[in-house]
Amino acid sequence: QVQLVESGGGLVQPGGSLRLSCAASGFSLDSYTIGWFRQVPGKEHEGVSCISMSDGDRYYGESVKGRFTISRDNAKNRVMLQMNSLRPEDTAVYYCAADSKANVRTMCVIRGPWGNYRGQGTQVTVSS
Repeated sequence: QVQLVESGGGLVQPGGSLRLSCAASGFSLDSYTIGWFRQVPGKEHEGVSCISMSDGDRYYGESVKGRFTISRDNAKNRVMLQMNSLRPEDTAVYYCAADSKANVRTMCVIRGPWGNYRGQGTQVTVSS
């Protein structure tokens, strides 16, 4: 079965950290650009961060630059998102997506999570 599964979400206080993981099954991630997106009810999705197939290129949204770090482990077929200095406005459902045709900027800014595969998401809540 082909799927992406996110994990690592939860409740954290402002200033805290979380590490999200996106694990693939049924296909190999190393042929895809992988992106993390987030969405809150009533709003459009936001491209948080995207990473290229070769791990040589990354994109970060302005609101997360300097706080979030994306990485990939092709051997383990997963992509991680380290989130530090979390803020209440980071609260959202975070989901990962895979796109075989987009570079990091195209995926995060233009195409969004509408490529080949998309996970169901994991809730991140930043609150005291």
